[in-house]
Amino acid sequence: MRLKRLFITVLLVSAPYMLPAQLTYGTTGLLHAPSAEMQRDKTVMLGGNFMNKEITPPTWYYHTYNYYLNVTILPWIEVAYTCTLFKAEALGLKPYGYSGFTNQDRYFSVRLRALKEGQFWKYMPAVVLGTSDPFTSSGGGVVSSKTGNGYFSRFYIAATKHLPIGTEEIGVHLSYLYNERVEYSLNGIAAGISYNPSFAPDLRIIAEYDSKDFALGATYLLFNHLHMQVELQRMKYFTGGLAYKIYLK
Repeated sequence: MRLKRLFITVLLVSAPYMLPAQLTYGTTGLLHAPSAEMQRDKTVMLGGNFMNKEITPPTWYYHTYNYYLNVTILPWIEVAYTCTLFKAEALGLKPYGYSGFTNQDRYFSVRLRALKEGQFWKYMPAVVLGTSDPFTSSGGGVVSSKTGNGYFSRFYIAATKHLPIGTEEIGVHLSYLYNERVEYSLNGIAAGISYNPSFAPDLRIIAEYDSKDFALGATYLLFNHLHMQVELQRMKYFTGGLAYKIYLK
């Protein structure tokens, strides 16, 4: 209940300022589910998150943190590099005198926009093809690993359409995710709704199903550079993060 009250308080306090997310994993999207939204051309983001153990693969049986670099190179391609921290105890390093966060898992993500929203007709949704953690060098190099490294492996296709309803705007997002992970299967439909109220156009409230769990969250952009995100997975597990956005164009 205390986390729920904190979440609601942060949302209300930030409502005058708020904004595509999924920066939980260092890429544009919803909270965990993909979307077909893109950052504007030549946007660089540096950020990090507190990650509740309920949203990470089972390898992380403890709360952890990540940090990332994300670059939208062209209007149709986005690349990210994300590091998630390991505890020494989980890696069996405690007998050697190590403790706490001493190592990290590293992976790349790539998103390619195949169709722009409204490109050929006004009702056409945007479409993006993407992947996170597609390759691991362990075991001689493996694409779409089933076990071992490649913890955040996933491939997806996502579609997004924004619909004006009076003076308000609703985003409808649908995607299909796939991976071959034994312990963290992501195979199925993901969907979400985002809402940008007219009284605070930068405010973005998100409800989603990421093919495993339901989540509710919100993002906002402070002073056009500081992106903040809060969420409750399964409506009770808190995760949050910050990112700084730099516009090179």
